[in-house]
Amino acid sequence: MKPWIRHAVALASFLAAAAAAQAAGTVGNTLPPGFPSIEDTSLAKPLIGFGAAGPVTRTPVIFVHGNNDTPFPTACNPYGSMQALAQYLANNGYATSELWGVGYQGDQCDLGSDPTRRSRIAHTNAANVPDLRRFVQAVMDFTGAKQVDIVGHSLGVTLAREWMRQDETRHTVRRLVAIDGPNHGIINCSPDPANYWQAPAAGGFTPSSEICQELGSPDTPFLRLLNGPGGHRETSGPTRVLVIRDADASFVYFPMQDGAIAPVPAVDSFGKPTDFARSASLRGAREISLTGQGAYDPILRTGHLGILNSPQTWQATLEFLNGAPSRDKDD
Repeated sequence: MKPWIRHAVALASFLAAAAAAQAAGTVGNTLPPGFPSIEDTSLAKPLIGFGAAGPVTRTPVIFVHGNNDTPFPTACNPYGSMQALAQYLANNGYATSELWGVGYQGDQCDLGSDPTRRSRIAHTNAANVPDLRRFVQAVMDFTGAKQVDIVGHSLGVTLAREWMRQDETRHTVRRLVAIDGPNHGIINCSPDPANYWQAPAAGGFTPSSEICQELGSPDTPFLRLLNGPGGHRETSGPTRVLVIRDADASFVYFPMQDGAIAPVPAVDSFGKPTDFARSASLRGAREISLTGQGAYDPILRTGHLGILNSPQTWQATLEFLNGAPSRDKDD
C-alpha cells in the first residue's frame, strides 16, 4: 500500500473513532422527565436509577446490581459499576435511551446505622421483585419496547430470575447476562464459628437472617423453587442466557482469600459442608469462566466485585447482547 493511502486510511479510522466517541451519550445517574416515580417497597421512597429519553432502536437493557450495591456510585457506596458497564455499551453503539439501571436498595446510606440490614428482609430477592417488576414495565411503557434484556450481577441475577419465574416472562426477557450470581447459594451463612459474616458489624449473615434463608444453601426452599427439580427451570424458555463467573476467587463462593477479604469455611446455613464454587453456573446456559478479576476492583481487589468492572465482562456482554450465540455451555 502506498504511504499516502495508508495515511489516508489511518486518518479515516481516527476520524470515525472520534465521531463515534463524540456521538456516544453519557450515562447519567437520574431517570428522565416523564418517567414515573416508583416507590421502593421496602424503603418507602422513590427508586433511584438511570435512563434517558430518546429514540430506541435496540432492545432496551436493564441493569440490576447486587446486594449492598447501587446502579451508580453514591455518597455511601463507591462501587456502582453498573453505570460503567452501561457507559461501555453507550460507547459501542447503544443510545443512552436504551440503557436503564434500577436501584432497588436505595443509596445504601441506611447501612451505616445498622449494618445487619445487609442480610435482612429489605435486601432479599423476594422483597425486591415488586420493585423490579414495576421498573421493567415502566421502561417498556416509556420506550415502547416489547422486550428487554437484563444484565444482573450477584443478587441482581437471582432477583431477575425470581421475577421472571413469578411473572412467567419468558417472552419478555430476550437475553439475560448473569454475572457471578448466587444461583446455588452463598458461603457466608453458616453457623460455623469461623464464619465472621455472622457478626452484626459484618452484616449479620446468620442462618436465620432473611438473606441466608433464601441463599444460605443450594437446598433452601427459595432456591429449590427457583431452580426447579434437577435444575430443569434454570434456563427454561426462549430467553438466551450467558453466565459470566469467577473461576478462581469470589468471597461469596470460594473458601479462599479474595483480595482484602479473608475466607470462611465451605459450610452451608444448615451446617453441612458444601462446595459453592460453581454457584454462579446455570444449567443450559452459555458460560464464560474468568480468572484474575480482582485486578478490576480498585478498593478491595476482590474477584466478585472486580468481575463487574472487568473489560472482559464488558466485551462479552456487548457481544452476547448484539449477537446470536449458542445456548450450549461453553466451559
